[in-house]
Amino acid sequence: MNQPAIVIDSFTPTVSPSSGHDGALPGDLAIWIFIFAEMLAFGVLFVAYAFTRAHNVEMFNDSQLTLSRTSGAINTLALITSSYCVVRAVSAIKHGLSRACAHWLSGAVLLGGVFVAIKVVEFHAKFEAGITLSTNAFYMFYLALTFFHFMHVLMGMVILACVIAKARRGGYSRHDYVGVETGASFWHMVDLLWIILFPLVYIIR
Repeated sequence: MNQPAIVIDSFTPTVSPSSGHDGALPGDLAIWIFIFAEMLAFGVLFVAYAFTRAHNVEMFNDSQLTLSRTSGAINTLALITSSYCVVRAVSAIKHGLSRACAHWLSGAVLLGGVFVAIKVVEFHAKFEAGITLSTNAFYMFYLALTFFHFMHVLMGMVILACVIAKARRGGYSRHDYVGVETGASFWHMVDLLWIILFPLVYIIR
């Protein structure tokens, strides 16, 4: 008795290069725990700033006029452009272009350096004018928020520098780029925080 033939179509699925986290957040999970914690910390400070300002509007507005919106705008442009460089770096490594990835990340670090230099000049000018955390509530928040963010920019630059060094050694490929995505995720957080901080502290009246 002949058995019915069972035909099974064999096929090989096409899998696009990935970091091993399909359907999940890009990069390492640990960096996202850190990012969410930092976002929460900044969120609390932003709310505290808004609440305090609501009870001292005139003083906050007068003190805000001493800030350089031009410097803040340049720094905003620098960080937004640096995030674009990071996006291009991730795209490059997904195509196996390690050198291009390193070059784009180097551009991001350079723009981060522009941000740092401008902030150092701003801080120096305020300290030279005798402004400290105890001057008034506005300057307390201004110095605390911007310095806290400043330290995150420096941390991000160090992280990207480590990623650059590994990329130049061929440590990443189109099949393994978790480290690049991890550094990129942190840098995007730094950019996003400044996009919120700049109008909140420098512009909104």
